[in-house]
Amino acid sequence: MQGFMVKTCFLKKKVILMILAANAAVGVITETNAEKALEELRAYQADIATVLRNGCFSILPATELVPGDIVEVSVGCKIPADMRMIEMLSGQLRVDQAILTGESSSVEKDLESTIATNAVYQDKTNILFSGTVVVAGRARAVVIGVGANTAMGSIRDSMLRTDDEATPLKKKLDEFGTFLAKVIAGICVLVWIVNIGHFRDPAHGGFLRGAIHYFKIAVALAVAAIPEGLPAVVTTCLALGTKRMARLNAIVRSLPSVETLGCTTVICSDKTGTLTTNMMSVSKICVVHSIKNGPEVAEFGVSGTTYAPEGFIFDNTGVQLEFPAQLPCLLHIAMCSALCNESLLQYNPDKGNYEKIGESTEVALRVLAEKVGLPGFDSMPSALNMLSKHERASYCNHYWENQFKKVSVLEFSRDRKMMSVLCNHKQMEIMFSKGAPESIISRCTNILCNNDGSTIPIDATLRAELDSRFNSFAGKETLRCLALALKIMPMGQQTLSFDDEKDLTFIGLVGMLDPPREEVRNAMISCMTAGIRVIVVTGDNKSTAESVCRKIGAFDHLVDYVGHSYTAAEFEELPGTQQTMALQRMALLTRVEPSHKRMLVEALQNQNEVVAMTGDGVNDAPALKKADIGIAMGSGTAVAKSASDMVLADDNFATIVAAVAEGRAIYNNTKQFIRYMISSNIGEVVCIFVAAVLGIPDTLAPVQLLWVNLVTDGLPATAIGFNKPDSDVMKAKPRKVSEAVVSGWLFFRYLVIGAYVGLATVAGFIWWFIYSETGPKLPYTELMNFDTCPTRETTYPCSIFEDRHPSTVAMTVLVVVEMFNALNNLSENQSLLVIPPWSNLWLVASIILTMLLHILILYVPPLSTLFSVTSLSWNEWAVILYLSFPVIIIDEVLKFFSRNSHGIRFNFRFRRYDALPKKELRDK
Repeated sequence: MQGFMVKTCFLKKKVILMILAANAAVGVITETNAEKALEELRAYQADIATVLRNGCFSILPATELVPGDIVEVSVGCKIPADMRMIEMLSGQLRVDQAILTGESSSVEKDLESTIATNAVYQDKTNILFSGTVVVAGRARAVVIGVGANTAMGSIRDSMLRTDDEATPLKKKLDEFGTFLAKVIAGICVLVWIVNIGHFRDPAHGGFLRGAIHYFKIAVALAVAAIPEGLPAVVTTCLALGTKRMARLNAIVRSLPSVETLGCTTVICSDKTGTLTTNMMSVSKICVVHSIKNGPEVAEFGVSGTTYAPEGFIFDNTGVQLEFPAQLPCLLHIAMCSALCNESLLQYNPDKGNYEKIGESTEVALRVLAEKVGLPGFDSMPSALNMLSKHERASYCNHYWENQFKKVSVLEFSRDRKMMSVLCNHKQMEIMFSKGAPESIISRCTNILCNNDGSTIPIDATLRAELDSRFNSFAGKETLRCLALALKIMPMGQQTLSFDDEKDLTFIGLVGMLDPPREEVRNAMISCMTAGIRVIVVTGDNKSTAESVCRKIGAFDHLVDYVGHSYTAAEFEELPGTQQTMALQRMALLTRVEPSHKRMLVEALQNQNEVVAMTGDGVNDAPALKKADIGIAMGSGTAVAKSASDMVLADDNFATIVAAVAEGRAIYNNTKQFIRYMISSNIGEVVCIFVAAVLGIPDTLAPVQLLWVNLVTDGLPATAIGFNKPDSDVMKAKPRKVSEAVVSGWLFFRYLVIGAYVGLATVAGFIWWFIYSETGPKLPYTELMNFDTCPTRETTYPCSIFEDRHPSTVAMTVLVVVEMFNALNNLSENQSLLVIPPWSNLWLVASIILTMLLHILILYVPPLSTLFSVTSLSWNEWAVILYLSFPVIIIDEVLKFFSRNSHGIRFNFRFRRYDALPKKELRDK
């Protein structure tokens, strides 16, 4: 017997060591992920640079750059260091710095320094930032920062300064574990002290032996009370949740973060690439239909929100156009979009999507040309779908480029705000122009009509109508607008000059935007229903971001945006108390830098909010790492993924809502199996304690307690992790960080159930001695004085107290009552009539398996001897069921009170640190 106990204890030690090893492995993986995030940053550093050394330009490794070096950059170059512009070698220089600022469109750079106070990266138009990419133009700049002294370097430093914090569940489990340890220690000491009077009983053979005997009982009580399997079951439950979330396209990289989602109160969401597609797309077209009965302007809508050449064109009534290229204005818009363009659109088979090379607005025009299609084919545009994706990417654009030979190009310049290209087509020279509407329209003297293709002079009325439509596109709808025009040039002309850009014929006006994802609006509504606040955080300008927020429903609950929408500069200028109020009402923060995002997360955490941060860019990485749970997009940068806790494989913001529901369900299941294990262990404690207080023989042997702990606790507790979510899981408000995993009312329920489990076990033990047909039917006083049996005359043999039947009945009552108690834990408050046992077949199977194992040790002789048990009669089984089943009735009554009075609540107040870190501290 002792050998078996030693083996069992050794088995428990192995399990504990395995858990510790798993936790250590998780820690190592977490640290590795953090280091990987820093390594991924290197992918955004340029490898080479064109540097002025010894009086001439040469190509050198970017790592050799030092402040003061003169570097030349051009289209496609990755900026090798932070640099200040000193010379412009082309009409303009545009840089895509979305990875740093989150801006959806490229930024035009110039030589003049900014005059803005507290300038953010977006305001520094004369600075080229390391890691960003030149998309148009050529220039020279002087190096002002390398390595850690660059904007990208500050992101790295910010990630290094971020310490991983324990999740809310881990904190509360630690608190509960400390509390439980103190209670158990107190009870063990109390049991030992209560039995001091029994130390000298003859049965023990002396005072010291008696003290040691009751010390063993106290230790057995501690073994019974401590839920050794809790860490393993928690880990198992989180792992099960991770597997379910993977099916929802939410890939969990940090196991504890699964539960953190369930108590998320605020989602700080990046706009570009998260709420929007980060792909500029033409959504509106405006042309002049005719002027026979006064100016008649027609608007067309364009579907499709990505760079994929998939989408349709609709008239102002919403009817789809079958052959858009048959309309003169749309046909010439397609021509101009394809020819007056220096970008490329291609299909990447490895990533399975369409990618841009060059300016995003120009790529949007190329995609528009593909959606318009080609003229003269009845099978258009369906015939285009027969092409491979690689051919389809730019089929129509290539068609126009083959039809029109480019002769000369006038690049875009800041003063003209337009670009022109001269093309030759069948002995005819045509100039196509595109640019800012105010520049193009002012140079137009004629206009192309969409109804018949005629060209008519433009008058003041028509010019005013076009200006009105432009203002509507750019103002109310916050679209980025471009006007397109053409001009028939003299035969044989081979060059263009700025003087040629006059007397143009207006073709049309296009409005484009970085479109919101279609599924985001419903996800926003779900978040609000679940009591989760969404704050949109972006580097874009305020008006563009507010327009997107209106489209996705982030502002649906607001009448006025004042006090809900801020730029980072406006927010920093607020006094501390007003910042506190602003944090509680904020729905949008614009013109932010990476440091602002991290600062916002910290400030919300100081207000006891549980913050989830979503993002996809390098600029999001520090905030993703600092947040309670960082959520990266699957198509985002490797840096963002490495810094995150979870990755959305489908880039779908709506997946977050499903993940939150799963996180809440996991937390509820965690509470349920904690409740099951603790209430069962309390029952074991009560059993031992009551037996010691009453002075009756030991109800359970230590080996029997170990068996109950190892088998009956583990299997059902693990199966509880498969409980289905409650139907109203996303209708409840998020739980507070301060909310204990075991509340006062819930712990009272533990005690009631545990007390019944323990008393039922003792009752089964006493029943066999007093009432059982196969028992001795002793008076109760004889049972209490069992230890003096050898010293006095009795009508029964003293060996009756060594019979294995009473402890077998007690042990079986404990096992069966715990199985019924497992059914109680299908839901915290819902009745078994609402959530029946078969709703969790894993739990039913675990209960059946547990009972089969228990029956095995009762009726197989070698095992029954090892565990000091014996076979039971049908009558004994009936009594066991009578004693066990009432635990369900008791818990149903407690659930009824919980549903109707919400139990007993204990509220604790925590001091709030509301003010944001001051700018001076942040800059240190």
